[in-house]
Amino acid sequence: MDVVESIADVRRWVRNAKSSGKTVGFIPTMGALHDGHLSLIEAAKRQHAAIVVSIFVNPTQFAPHEDLQRYPRPRERDLELCRNAGAGLVFYPAVETMYPPGSSTFVEVKGLTDRWEGAIRPGHFLGVTTVVNKLFQIVQPNAAYFGQKDYQQQAVIKRMVRDLDMPLEIVTCPTMRDADGLAMSSRNAYLSADQRRAGLCLSRALAEGKKLWHRGTEPQEISQVLQQQIGAEPEVHLDYATVADVDTLEPLESRGMMAVALVACRVGSTRLIDNDLWQS
Repeated sequence: MDVVESIADVRRWVRNAKSSGKTVGFIPTMGALHDGHLSLIEAAKRQHAAIVVSIFVNPTQFAPHEDLQRYPRPRERDLELCRNAGAGLVFYPAVETMYPPGSSTFVEVKGLTDRWEGAIRPGHFLGVTTVVNKLFQIVQPNAAYFGQKDYQQQAVIKRMVRDLDMPLEIVTCPTMRDADGLAMSSRNAYLSADQRRAGLCLSRALAEGKKLWHRGTEPQEISQVLQQQIGAEPEVHLDYATVADVDTLEPLESRGMMAVALVACRVGSTRLIDNDLWQS
């Protein structure tokens, strides 16, 4: 496995891979890798012979009050996990590489970014779409892999790729969960044992919502149940809980063939998000 820090080295590696007939699967990450990230590498390996992982804690997607400085950065552990998972290249750039002095260009997806995470974290998706666009330009993969846990993020990136006619496929892979049902996240490391138990209200609420969906309950009623169940947990501050359209992410007013339940809360200083896709 090669580890590089320069854009030129990434492009050289990818060019050599493609010239030998390989297709490139790409997994962009912020590091602090867990089994969810590794499942993306495994999914990419099933379709592509050349696997690129980026590890970059992107400062433009953090608000001033968020956890940029304390975000975990276990470099050696992350590299070992990538090596064992079968990555061919890890791109580990410095902030100055991704945002040279004088950088002033951003990529914005309107509409999809107005609600939910976009409303709770103003400017977050502007940072996400900008850095992901830059990574796509650098790596030029055939396909990029994202987890369903960050449902709104993958929807926004799909829209960006479509709108800007980018020649790659966005593959969304299932959410990976720990044995207790908590969706895997790098930020779970912040949780105490009691906070973790409190955070399980998200997966429990989604399970109850799914039962109601399959019984024919209307989406607005299910949204209220989700809000009540999560809001009843004393250590949890509810950010949002809704049943939405899978494409527009607008709250559903009536039942359709599919829906996505989106939930988010704060437990102490840690934000947790989760979701579930439902089909009639």
